[in-house]
Amino acid sequence: MNFEEALRYLDEHASYDKTGRVDEPSLANIRALMSVMDNPQESFPVIHVTGTNGKGSTTQIVSKLLMAHGLKVGTYTSPHLEDLTERISRNGEPIAHEDFAEVVAAVARVEGLAGVRPTYFEIMTAAAFRYFADEAVDVGVIEVGMLGRWDATNVVRSEIAVITNIALDHTEFAGPTLQDIAREKVGISKPASSLVVGDENPALDHIWSSAERTKLLKRGYDFELMDNQLAVGGRLIDVRTSRRFYEQLHVPLHGRHQGDNASIALMAVEEFFDAPLSDAVVNEGMSSVEMPGRFEVMGHQPLVIIDGAHNPAGADVCAQVFFEDFTIAGRRTLVVGSLRGREPIDMLSALRADEFDRVICCTAPSPRAVSAAELAATARTMGCERVDVVEDVAEACRRATAESGEDDAVLIAGSLYVVGSARAYLRRSL
Repeated sequence: MNFEEALRYLDEHASYDKTGRVDEPSLANIRALMSVMDNPQESFPVIHVTGTNGKGSTTQIVSKLLMAHGLKVGTYTSPHLEDLTERISRNGEPIAHEDFAEVVAAVARVEGLAGVRPTYFEIMTAAAFRYFADEAVDVGVIEVGMLGRWDATNVVRSEIAVITNIALDHTEFAGPTLQDIAREKVGISKPASSLVVGDENPALDHIWSSAERTKLLKRGYDFELMDNQLAVGGRLIDVRTSRRFYEQLHVPLHGRHQGDNASIALMAVEEFFDAPLSDAVVNEGMSSVEMPGRFEVMGHQPLVIIDGAHNPAGADVCAQVFFEDFTIAGRRTLVVGSLRGREPIDMLSALRADEFDRVICCTAPSPRAVSAAELAATARTMGCERVDVVEDVAEACRRATAESGEDDAVLIAGSLYVVGSARAYLRRSL
């Protein structure tokens, strides 16, 4: 099987949105695959990360801190922005196309033996675990695809289970309350796990306390972000843990929320080693953190920013960073596309669309996309003064940047599908 054949095999098993969502949640398929593959996910220790927002950044920061400690680190994330191989990496490098084809072929060979028809996401997850086992990684940092309990990644036995935060999202699969969401996410914690929780909502405390785990570490008790200041190129933070106090750490990511993500990542890695981290490890790890598509500055004059905010909570943070952390003398343009499952009015309101001088609505390249016309109609009901419909993401970006001056700013957000397409175009054109 070559790379193109591997992609075709995956597409033949694709669910409607390629994220592994199912009508009746079950781990039966992935467990069957893992069993006939001799359970590769058990050959390395795991830090397992979930949360409504911030899990991608937290996963990357954890990986970089572990790499700075000298470990060989396998990282599994989703979705990707431009190339599918971004989801599976070793020491920050995406899996090579030939290696990707080899591990997908390994899954394909055992599909019949397992007696199941796995989904796209289950195949990707099984392939990642096989690759990490073949590469003999020292640790796997595994990001949950959706929720937690029934996610295909939840066949791992996590040494550290991380929950960044809880907000309402994916309520078509879990909900309708925050408690319901929390119960699904805490399902990644196992009896031998240290459970690290960043959410501070006291209404959820009983869920963390009653979860399967060997140890519970909560923000505000066992670790705390003591200071979080705007700095050139990111944030400057102080973090207290039960083991030490970290001062003046530079996090090269934009937004106050990235200080929260960095603090929980520090706590998770400390707990993994059961020891404080040295200044050298922390500084090296933090300095190498990159988050493509997460409030990423793609150009200047005009300022062009992309952010994969994909739910109202994330969109609210995105807008806060855009309006409060950047001084923009000229006009502001929002390029936006969204997926079904979130109400367009909720996404546009969170992005503060009515505070932009221009809103360009596009259609995300996904079967679940909200049409550009529907988004535009919603934007107009909010009172947005200038609203344009441009179906294609790349064309929307071209118009936004071409028609902006040096003092203007363009924000592209609403879905990782939109941001992935935008990033590919902007990297070629800016």
